[in-house]
Amino acid sequence: MSETTAPLTVTGSAPASASAPARGRRARIALRGLQVLLALFYGIASALPKLIAHPSAAESFDKMGWGSGSMYAIGALELAGAVALLIPVLQSVAAAALGALMVGAFVVQVVVFDGQNAATPLILLVPLALIAWKRRESNTELLRLARRGA
Repeated sequence: MSETTAPLTVTGSAPASASAPARGRRARIALRGLQVLLALFYGIASALPKLIAHPSAAESFDKMGWGSGSMYAIGALELAGAVALLIPVLQSVAAAALGALMVGAFVVQVVVFDGQNAATPLILLVPLALIAWKRRESNTELLRLARRGA
């Protein structure tokens, strides 16, 4: 058998497996970056206007008929979720809780505001669901801490 017809062997498997940890590390870094971006968005762009009673937020809550108490409560929930997104043991639960807020925001946008900005909460729901799923192992640690404290 000549060299040109010799059977091919898989020689590239070692470098591929060596790059797998690098890919995993890059994915973890990208996911963490996404968490930081979402935390900044929820803390600054979403919660802050509600907590300082910015006229745009107050007007929206008045149109819904919910009043300022609801505006402050939702702002506080968003701020708490933003902070919790950055705490490793709380990150999955925070993403799920913020996702639940986004489901509520979608319903409100459709019912009260005729779907004017209904895509925004749906768009935010996608990365939140990704974070909640990928960081789900932190739920085990949170449960362990909760049982230890109980």
